Amino acid sequence: MAEEFTAQMSVFKGRWRLYVVLLNTTARWPEYSFDRAAPVPTLTERTDALSVLGFEPVSGAGWQWTEDSQDPDDPASAVVLIAAVQVRSWTGAGA
Repeated sequence: MAEEFTAQMSVFKGRWRLYVVLLNTTARWPEYSFDRAAPVPTLTERTDALSVLGFEPVSGAGWQWTEDSQDPDDPASAVVLIAAVQVRSWTGAGA
């Protein structure tokens, strides 16, 4: 069975980026940039990006959205949206 990870997507420096969280390692996290802030990448675009990174959503997994803030100590701070989904190494990947 393939190891499961969490993939997250958020806006960074004005563009959506998707990355796979790799815990307990100093390795660079796999990352994909959509090179835009709007519109939000579609489900198909997200799945394609995960594939490029060598991952796929776990069967039955859905994207979960969380609201955060740029400055947790300031209730007037800008809202940051973070999406997450459980993924596994893509069985067709060469890695």
